[in-house]
Amino acid sequence: MKWLTLVFITLSTLTYAQNAPKPYGALPSKRQLAWHNLEVYGLIHFTPTTFENKEWGFGDADPKAFNPTDFSAEQIINAAKAGGLKGIILVAKHHDGFALWPTKTTEYNITKSPFRNGKGDLVREIEQAARKAGLKFGVYCSPWDRNNALYGSDKYLAIYQAQLKELYSNYGELFMSWHDGANGGDGYYGGAKEKRSIDNTTYYDWTNTWAITRKMQPMANIFSDIGLDIRWVGNEDGHAAETSWATFTPMAPDGKNVAVPGQANYPQSPEGIRNGKFWMPAECDVPLRKGWFFHNNEQPKTPEKLFDLYLKSVGRGAGLDLGLAPDTRGQLHDDDVLALKTFGNMVKNTFAQNLAKGGHITASNTRGKNYNSANLLDGNKQSYWATMDRNHNATLEIDLKNIKTFDIVSLQEYIPLGQRIEAYNIEIFENNSWKKIYEGTSIGSKRLIKLDQPVTTKKVRINITKSPVCITLSEIGLYKKSL
Repeated sequence: MKWLTLVFITLSTLTYAQNAPKPYGALPSKRQLAWHNLEVYGLIHFTPTTFENKEWGFGDADPKAFNPTDFSAEQIINAAKAGGLKGIILVAKHHDGFALWPTKTTEYNITKSPFRNGKGDLVREIEQAARKAGLKFGVYCSPWDRNNALYGSDKYLAIYQAQLKELYSNYGELFMSWHDGANGGDGYYGGAKEKRSIDNTTYYDWTNTWAITRKMQPMANIFSDIGLDIRWVGNEDGHAAETSWATFTPMAPDGKNVAVPGQANYPQSPEGIRNGKFWMPAECDVPLRKGWFFHNNEQPKTPEKLFDLYLKSVGRGAGLDLGLAPDTRGQLHDDDVLALKTFGNMVKNTFAQNLAKGGHITASNTRGKNYNSANLLDGNKQSYWATMDRNHNATLEIDLKNIKTFDIVSLQEYIPLGQRIEAYNIEIFENNSWKKIYEGTSIGSKRLIKLDQPVTTKKVRINITKSPVCITLSEIGLYKKSL
């Protein structure tokens, strides 16, 4: 009987060990998981403001000013693709109120311009070029309208919501509906050159406005200062904090009582909030040049700078949203095209070969054969290593079999079960002893650790020292930065 009891206990333990770990904390939705896979995408600003050489249009530009001499959606999209961008958000209407599609909601739109002899639809051209190139497509339609005579009145909201409905209805599945906190001020307002103020906590009725998004575009991630799906990182410098949590709880800033776009708890945005109420990862938006619109006296960021931003955004579990600014031709400047291509090649070449692949990895604890440590080197984010429930720390050792030199370490948690790991360190075997080369906190969807200088070793050890629950990790990578 003792023998049978022992067999029963052993089989029960093995069966239990094959059960997946329980989820921890807030979890990503299907649309958020799809967003995490994009990593880098772009935001295009191209309106009459481009032709005025301004950053923000006042709303009084003559529609005839919008007259690109050689517009090419394919040139813009192909340059973005060469840069490694996997999605494009078009500013379909900026604060100046000029709509880039033949909308029924306002006369201030592209049909009043010389573009395509008044029969153009720039939203359609960008959308089709993006899909042809295999990029996802999204839109931004500013709630603030410096041209509309009804802005500030109770009649304007229906106009804005109708614009969203047109964009949601006519341009296929969107990966993002992008929103910012522009909330009124000086404008043209149909000729009434004045300042109009609104109560941003109620005027746009975000609860019901975003209900339209959810109904018409269920796979579109809603981006704003407060989510609902993706939060603003809190700066336009292009980077998240060193410690970066994908969870967040939007809260009103001091002195306010409602969290809305343009009014939120920005000091916590770069880092996120550990054990926040919602899965709400950060987007790091930054223009490729100095400004969001094209200005001839500016230069694009260097590929080295862009790579650094990649490490500090995507490499901290966030997304990198690069602002693209076509010139008055309606194309990206040659300097921008070159910067994107060189940056894209740098990312592609650096991460083309995982130097840990082919190595032998062992774990101090494993949940069972479905969750063994070999999953960490299989190149598949859907498989993962996990520990038993009682094990909240563990050590992974990789025997690379041959001496390897690397300067970037990549770690990825299995985020469908939440962000779990809170502290870890990395060691290399050098001169017959273990040497610590990095100590960190958060990991999340992807952590890219750029070492101060390359290291050369045959063995690497990762010690996960703090987690509130059992550990999951899906991928480990060792890379050498390349041009």
